[in-house]
Amino acid sequence: MPEGIPQSAQRVFKGALFEIWQWEQVLFDGGMKIFEKAVRPDSCAVIPVSGNTIIIQIQDQPHVGRFYSLPGGRVDDGEDPLHAAQRELLEETGYESKDWELVLKDSPPHHVSFTYYLYVARKCDKKNEMKLDAGEKIELRFLSFDEFLLLSDEPTFRHECMRELLLRARYDAEKRRELQGLLFGSALTPRS
Repeated sequence: MPEGIPQSAQRVFKGALFEIWQWEQVLFDGGMKIFEKAVRPDSCAVIPVSGNTIIIQIQDQPHVGRFYSLPGGRVDDGEDPLHAAQRELLEETGYESKDWELVLKDSPPHHVSFTYYLYVARKCDKKNEMKLDAGEKIELRFLSFDEFLLLSDEPTFRHECMRELLLRARYDAEKRRELQGLLFGSALTPRS
């Protein structure tokens, strides 16, 4: 039984990505109503740092169009989220890192159940060529810290959970220092 789904629930649909679960629930007035929730695999994303730059992607996918994103994707069934993030970084960029930190674990409170893991990968080095899925076209961009902060204004940036963080770092000196420390560590301060 997926987490957050009552034991009385029944799966009414199983697709390639989503499962739909339904259950009857007693209302405050004593009546009954059917509730439902979609369940999907967990996902991960990586903020890769190489030298004094942050690696981001401009992706093109069928039926989605062009958008800005971080490397990442689904956590395969039974896969550790960190391993998934390491795999996605290598596949989508050709880069790897030995310096990883989990910076966010979030299960959004809505009608789709999954956990989102966001990692920082510091000191990334090029290891291989990119190995993209047939449905991916990815172009890498290497941004300065200040350019990275400007993604808070980019309407196609796919990581909504980061907009506030980036915006605060743009306008609050203490938040800026905190984010720089998180991304670059204390040994390296990026050039603006």
